[in-house]
Amino acid sequence: MATTTDPARRPALLLAGGLAGAGVMHFVTPKFFDSIVPPALPGQARTYTYASGVAELAVAGTLLVPRTRGLGGKLAALLFLAVFPANVQMAVDVATNPKASPLFKVGSILRLPLQIPMITTALSVSRKAKG
Repeated sequence: MATTTDPARRPALLLAGGLAGAGVMHFVTPKFFDSIVPPALPGQARTYTYASGVAELAVAGTLLVPRTRGLGGKLAALLFLAVFPANVQMAVDVATNPKASPLFKVGSILRLPLQIPMITTALSVSRKAKG
């Protein structure tokens, strides 16, 4: 019996794993995520922390299911764009913190351009997904 492979499966599972892990961490260590919510946003930081954690878990779920993987890729790309301001806020906060180690400062800044391959991978998953 011939088997077909889904070219979106492996990258989708990698994205799902990262999103699920990050989503869980929003509930395990919410104070960290509260601290990177841009202060210009209205309302409580904790609301954004929990909402983004739920979103990451939900998107991870869509990436795991072959039938919803195409949608999941699009949602993942949108999610990566939506949380980018928090990543910028974290980089600014770390870079200007005299107590932060030089390695942590560099890592926080270098993390920003890594959003680009995450977004392109998510969009590739969406295009290649079967179902």
